[in-house]
Amino acid sequence: MPRTTGPRGPAAPLPVPAVGAVVGLLVFFEVTSGVLQAGITPLLPDLATRLGIDAVDTNWIVSVQLLAAAVCVPLFGRLGDLHGHRRLLRIALALVATGTLIVALADSYPLVLSGRLLQGPLAALLPLEIALVRDRLSVADARKAIALLVGSLALGSLAGGVVMGLLRSAVADLRLVLLVPAVLALICVPVSFVAVPESTGRASGRVDWPGVTLLSTAVLALLSGVGAAKNGAWGGPAVLGPLLLGIVLLAVWVLVELRADEPLVDVRALASREAAPFYLGAFLFGIFYFGSQAPNATFFAADPEAVGYGFAMSALAISLVSLPGYGAAVLGSFATAAVARRIGYRPTLVVAFALVATAFLQYALLHAAVWHMAAGSFFLGLGIGLALGAMPTVIVEASDPSRTGIAAALYNNVKTLGGAVAGGVFASLLGAFTSSATGEPGENGYRAVWLAGAACALLAAVCSALARRHEDPSPVVETLRPAAPAG
Repeated sequence: MPRTTGPRGPAAPLPVPAVGAVVGLLVFFEVTSGVLQAGITPLLPDLATRLGIDAVDTNWIVSVQLLAAAVCVPLFGRLGDLHGHRRLLRIALALVATGTLIVALADSYPLVLSGRLLQGPLAALLPLEIALVRDRLSVADARKAIALLVGSLALGSLAGGVVMGLLRSAVADLRLVLLVPAVLALICVPVSFVAVPESTGRASGRVDWPGVTLLSTAVLALLSGVGAAKNGAWGGPAVLGPLLLGIVLLAVWVLVELRADEPLVDVRALASREAAPFYLGAFLFGIFYFGSQAPNATFFAADPEAVGYGFAMSALAISLVSLPGYGAAVLGSFATAAVARRIGYRPTLVVAFALVATAFLQYALLHAAVWHMAAGSFFLGLGIGLALGAMPTVIVEASDPSRTGIAAALYNNVKTLGGAVAGGVFASLLGAFTSSATGEPGENGYRAVWLAGAACALLAAVCSALARRHEDPSPVVETLRPAAPAG
């Protein structure tokens, strides 16, 4: 019986046909993850109407999940290194399924936020899966599998955005529509017990619980301060108090991590000259990747006769106008390996972020017609797809094999932390331009959000261009098609 070899040395025997089946199951999890992440976007305006909340508060439906993810990603990665990545994958899937069911059935804003909190481990799925394939496969096959998983996430996002919009147009009851992704998430839980093997390597040490507590409290304080400034008033004690507390707690957290034998986050790795620009780029990527989702949806749904902008779109129309972006993201993520083989990963990231910046600038200048937004969506999706495909490979291949899970998680953690911060900041930007006549954000609020996204993308491009990283001289394998699991 053949044996697969991973970066930790020989792994347990695994039949060759089983490899493709296992990766296929992981692909199913990532497609579901994409549906859950993107499927909520076209439904946000209708969900806000059902809950009786405004466009500013709608941002927090996205931000709360990212807040939980910022803590769950490094925690689940470390627990996976210590106790097995499959075990933590199953726990994450169970929590996500529970949270998705709560969101579908909830009839109040606080309950929806509670469900979104339980969906925090959603962002931990990909790092855990990356750790599993790196443990079981050769470097070449692991690269194929990672590219396939990232592409499947983009494919799930494409399907989620379109299918949920179609369902909403056909089904009057929003609760029934939201139950569809809940059923998908529930199916993933028993499927994870079918054939997924456990990782063979184990790290030594323990979980840095002081680090977990300090990080979660600091992020919560920062977002509380940003949230209190949603009407544009940044000088009050309700804003400055939590912000100062969050900054102090982050400083204490850094000191604790530097002194810990087994830190939750390798702060020194974050600060190294080789890694720091890429991690800063990942943080900025999270800001415009996650932070723009809710504002774009509410802009599309806005009634131009009432507020002077928007297109009064339904959930289906929002999905369709976003379709070029979803399709381009799938194209970009699956084409990353081929592009990077020709020009290298760092130039690929520079190109990706430049495309994103161009799209946001176009949004800010041209958004009066639907085709303006569709064209911008295409370039935004293409840039995001290339970045999603390139960044995990750059960061994970530089990691210590004994800490694969936490290294893969660190990238996702920095990215989701950026998204969590963006949700609050963008909500504040929109709130600062709220019209007293309509009670809704003015058009300049959306321009401010898009210009902020463009600035973050340009800065991320500069970080990638200045990063010092040795490119792997070995050939980069071709990205697999969705129908051909690695094995």
